[in-house]
Amino acid sequence: MSTKVTDIVIIGAGPVGLMCAYLGQLCGLRTIIIDKSNGPLEVGRADALNARSLQLLEVAKLFDTLYPLGKPCNTSSVWADGKFISRQSAWWDALEGCLHKHFLMLGQSFVEKLLDGKLNEMGAAVLRTTSVENIELNQAGCLTTLTSGDTIQSTYVIGADGSQSFVRKHFSIPFEVVRPQIVWAVIDGVLDTDFPKVPEIIVFQAETSDVAWIPREGEIDRFYVRMDTKDFTQEEAIAKINRAMQPHQLRFKEIVWFSQFSVKESVAEKYWVHDRVFLAGDACHIHSVNGGQGLNTGLADAFNLMWKINMTLKGWAPAKLLQSYEDERQPVARSVIDSSGELVRSTKYSETGTHAQDYVKIVEKRAGNITGMGIRYGNGGAEGARIHDFEMHDGAIKTRLYSLLDYTRFTLLIFSEVELPVDVPPFVNVIQIASQKSDAGYWADNTPYNGQAVLVRPDAYIESVTPSTQLHSMFEQRHLQ
Repeated sequence: MSTKVTDIVIIGAGPVGLMCAYLGQLCGLRTIIIDKSNGPLEVGRADALNARSLQLLEVAKLFDTLYPLGKPCNTSSVWADGKFISRQSAWWDALEGCLHKHFLMLGQSFVEKLLDGKLNEMGAAVLRTTSVENIELNQAGCLTTLTSGDTIQSTYVIGADGSQSFVRKHFSIPFEVVRPQIVWAVIDGVLDTDFPKVPEIIVFQAETSDVAWIPREGEIDRFYVRMDTKDFTQEEAIAKINRAMQPHQLRFKEIVWFSQFSVKESVAEKYWVHDRVFLAGDACHIHSVNGGQGLNTGLADAFNLMWKINMTLKGWAPAKLLQSYEDERQPVARSVIDSSGELVRSTKYSETGTHAQDYVKIVEKRAGNITGMGIRYGNGGAEGARIHDFEMHDGAIKTRLYSLLDYTRFTLLIFSEVELPVDVPPFVNVIQIASQKSDAGYWADNTPYNGQAVLVRPDAYIESVTPSTQLHSMFEQRHLQ
């Protein structure tokens, strides 16, 4: 039996656990990630990255690898009786400070495989086919015992181990599950159809809106089919698709993945235990897949949590910063449940019998959640909002703001020609962006922040804003001591 020592033990190597480990490694932290599986996901599960996730992937330097693999999609349409009814994308067009105004339709397996490979390259590979037997809090943090008998002493533990989370159950964190009687089939495959296929999300209006067609990467497409019983066959699900598509027909030349899921909704009562153990992803919130918010919400959990652990471990912030993880992310999870819950119920219940049209109207109403771009922290104003992306220049070379952000540090953006501050904390990168064209250095013709000094958190949300002439007061903010 052996005992290892590390900064963070991460339990669960789904996309959220992998992202936590990857971000921790970027920050120079020691991580050990544990999972029961023998490798990353091959097929199935989540199917899209929203606009905010794409921005965060850019901050983490993962965007350029993932983006070419997926299929952009920003349009939803409604069809009934084989006829086109309507097409909508206005909620994407209205987004400000956003370059990629669309989903990237890309299976979860691509995210997992990329992160798994990155961790291998970093010398922090997942400890696979391994389970946890016990987690004990002690003076040094957490002692995790594996089923092999080996132990790991860490400062923190993160439970990213899914809806049946061992970590959540071990610490008896309440997780009351609501189960609306709604059951879906999901089918991924290669199609043969006479339907005029387009790369958009299609909701079919029959007696209800119980079939949705989701474009995917490569040759694959996905169908969600509401069955409302757990006893159904693959053939029955396909028959329901064909009924909704009439008079058009469809067959699967190849089925890559077939599964069923019952809608479940819950948010953990607590996201942390004694500032040492944290929950992320499905371990602390579950909901319907409608609106494509599961993977995206979990990834945002990881981006919110890991910079705070980094700041605390390195002595750059007090331990109370860690409590803000729950304060910020738990309300987001509740709003996601409200959004996805309203969407999934609209497929079954409609006062006017216009289920599909109702669904699309709800998407527009809930666009802040669904695109991820409406998520903010705090009570209003610039602080707590996402920093906008915009085109700028480095001398004669075009670039964009998000390409300059660094997850391992805060970024102080000074949108004026004032003298740069000399004395800034070591975890802050200072970037000056002039308002006039220049042959050298950064400049932008027009930004939302002219004349301001904007302190941006590692997760690309605004910590504070002040006139650039008052830079001396910037670092009196609550987390930057």
